[in-house]
Amino acid sequence: MMKVSPRYIIISPVRNEAAHLPGTIQSIASQTILPGQWIIVDDGSTDNTPAILAAAKEHPWITIVTRADRGARKPGGGVIEAFYDGFAKITDFNWDYIVKLDGDVSFERDYFERCFAAFTADPALGIAGGLVCNLKNGELVAESTVDPEFHVRGATKIYRRACWDQLGELIRAPGWDTLDELKANMLNWKTRTLRDIQLIHHRPAGSKDGTWTNWVKNGRANYVVGYHPAFMFLKALSRIPRRPYCVAGLGLLVGFITGYVKRIPQISDKALIHFLRREQLKRLFFQPSLWSAR
Repeated sequence: MMKVSPRYIIISPVRNEAAHLPGTIQSIASQTILPGQWIIVDDGSTDNTPAILAAAKEHPWITIVTRADRGARKPGGGVIEAFYDGFAKITDFNWDYIVKLDGDVSFERDYFERCFAAFTADPALGIAGGLVCNLKNGELVAESTVDPEFHVRGATKIYRRACWDQLGELIRAPGWDTLDELKANMLNWKTRTLRDIQLIHHRPAGSKDGTWTNWVKNGRANYVVGYHPAFMFLKALSRIPRRPYCVAGLGLLVGFITGYVKRIPQISDKALIHFLRREQLKRLFFQPSLWSAR
């Protein structure tokens, strides 16, 4: 019998990615399994991104969506607003996977083939993605060495359709790429980074906002999602001796605490917050938890 390849949709919100977008386009165009549709959402670019996208239309499976320039980046929420503008343009409805992919990454031609093989091997795997790396002195180095095993970085998220349908809409705020996998785990799906499948992130996470702003944003995201204060304090404390020294830990605390001070709304899903905090307390007391190897 002839093997049927998985059908997948990619949605890529991009803003001012002229330096790296051609490499991403080349990576997708050379895949052993092409997407049914790749929707690239130009989120108000002011560089040469529109011209690059105009040339990319030579691929019939690429759809371009253009959003007006809002005048500034909107960390967290802006990317998901753009994502859903792209989601509304899906024309290939018989998809098995949906992918949120940044426009500043590149990878080998069998990247998606290998990722889908991991999904096939584990029917409980709901969200996955490759190991996000940076190129340093000619070598690939993991962008983060402290992410828990269940975390899949926002630069590359692949959702199995059955899991996606159960998750509901992604939140349009910082923390969206933590909340989705927490909810998936609460619903008994597995989520994990496929560490043997690497991709290059050419503009490292946080570089667009600056180091301090990025860590404050991360702390705010943890607040929005509903992190337990004790867990958050210890998380921030553990970051102090790591680079960037002190900045990461202090930024996390500032973002988290000012969420309370400014009375910024947290997610309304109380069951999910309860699940998260219960797992975090298990972690603090060295009990099996979401942070344990699975």
